[in-house]
Amino acid sequence: MTSLNEATLPELAGRLPVPSYRRRGVKTGIVHFGVGGFHRSHEAMYINRILNLGSTSEWGICGVGVLPADTAMRDALVAQDGLYTLVLKDTEGTEDAQIIGSITEYLFAPDDPSAVIRKLADPATRIVSLSVTEGGYSISDTTGEFEPRALDIVHDLGPNGVPRSVFGLITAGLALRREQGTLPFTVMSCDNIQGNGNIARKALVSFARLKDPGLEAWISDTVAFPNSMVDRITPVTTDADRAAVSARYGFSDAWPVVAEPFEQWVLEDTFPAGRPPLEDAGVQIVDDVEPYELMKLRLLNASHQVMSYLGHLAGHGYVHEVCADPAFAEFILGFMEEEATPTLRPVPGIDLNAYRHQLLHRFSNPAIRDTLARQMVDASERIPKFVLPVVREQLELGGPVDRSALVVAAWALYLEGTDEQGEPFDITDRRLGQLRAAVRADHEDPGAFLNLTEVFGELGKNNRFSAAYQLAREALQHSGALGAVQALTRLSIPTRRTS
Repeated sequence: MTSLNEATLPELAGRLPVPSYRRRGVKTGIVHFGVGGFHRSHEAMYINRILNLGSTSEWGICGVGVLPADTAMRDALVAQDGLYTLVLKDTEGTEDAQIIGSITEYLFAPDDPSAVIRKLADPATRIVSLSVTEGGYSISDTTGEFEPRALDIVHDLGPNGVPRSVFGLITAGLALRREQGTLPFTVMSCDNIQGNGNIARKALVSFARLKDPGLEAWISDTVAFPNSMVDRITPVTTDADRAAVSARYGFSDAWPVVAEPFEQWVLEDTFPAGRPPLEDAGVQIVDDVEPYELMKLRLLNASHQVMSYLGHLAGHGYVHEVCADPAFAEFILGFMEEEATPTLRPVPGIDLNAYRHQLLHRFSNPAIRDTLARQMVDASERIPKFVLPVVREQLELGGPVDRSALVVAAWALYLEGTDEQGEPFDITDRRLGQLRAAVRADHEDPGAFLNLTEVFGELGKNNRFSAAYQLAREALQHSGALGAVQALTRLSIPTRRTS
């Protein structure tokens, strides 16, 4: 079986599209932290598209891994010279595949932190991009302040420590650029966080303040942090995906990426050191990304949380399975229309009614096989960022919060670790101990779960939301997840917003 690498590209060119540019002539202009499936289906795909246009060869990507788990990606990409297959599957069962070549280097920071710092300090590096997950910035959801609790960050703030964390490495790279008299790079977050550029600024400046106050001022004055909205549903690669690429195209790829055809990237144009011609690849360049960002976070990302815990308790394992159930589909759409949409600002050029229905269509794609488990990892980071802002604004507006309360109640029940059939399951959340203690307290003092201020802030003191949560808990205990969804859907007001 042919292996995917630079030497075999000419042979594979007759089977599917391959990079049309000479990869050895591409210079690294972007360093990216967090090379997972989403980065490779999104930013790296856009850069590959730009390089294929032939108008520039200055924007290759150097991927960087910092976690022990990144060794597998290092081994796969190094063996394949950074190449991988991107497979797009639509709801009709057809697929489109191509080989992406924009990742021209990969560095594993634990192997050689100094190599990463040198790459960051290289004048050719003009953008440092991030997809380090919602919790990777160490910014408290309740206070909005930097809280350096992660062990790698605590280590990096100590004296004379070799950097281990993303922000430790970036700070070291910027310090070397300042020492060399090199202009700073732009830091571009690609994570699902409201004001992701602002959050990246807060994290990096706060880290630098604790590490080197003199450097903090230079970073604050000179480094740009554009906000962005990114969107493409990209599930975790499975062995079945690897086997399918091998069977269909006749070569082995250690880590292909499967994603939906839909793509969107909305980005503020704040790049003092320069940027690729992203608009030529379909990126929307705007002055203010916030309306698009809120739309995506509160409709798409929040809906993933809305469906996941209830769907899991009801026995579903995949997103498309939940959406195939009419009661769940109506519940999700009702959340988007009645609870999330009233909290949004007008979005230029977007028909929100069409967008909501398009989301439900995307969720229903059986070819993607996106798991609920993927959506539930670190829920204590996701629910406060995607669902609870909707709750807070609806409470201020005097609007409905019943669906959101049912979602939070389902999360509490999920945290007990068994489904409605009594089968145990594993939960991944860095706050799991605190969460389970709060759930135990809930049994003795109904509503006590909401008193976990690290997650809920002051919501536990809101009588209306606390009452809705307690009613939702009772409905789940008496009727199960599906019964509670059906009851709430029947009782909901059958009005539908169109904008």
